[in-house]
Amino acid sequence: MANPRVDDPLTLHLGHEELVIRRRYETLSIINDFLIAIWFLLGSIFFLYPSLEKPAVWLFIIGSFQFMIRPTLRLISHVHLQRMPESSWER
Repeated sequence: MANPRVDDPLTLHLGHEELVIRRRYETLSIINDFLIAIWFLLGSIFFLYPSLEKPAVWLFIIGSFQFMIRPTLRLISHVHLQRMPESSWER
């Protein structure tokens, strides 16, 4: 049986507006993908300038590390550790 709390939307109040985030893990994965794209794009541009070669390498390292976050988020979205009610321990 699926845990209904897993897909509960997260609501953030911003003044008179509300930001509602549904499917949180998928949203985090999308944000992670955008960040990866930014790091690799900036790293590629930095490589055009010899003085920025070292920061370019670090941007590629950061982007590569974030590639490991993607499957971690997918796994976490499918596996949840949940406390069982005490009544089920009393059998």
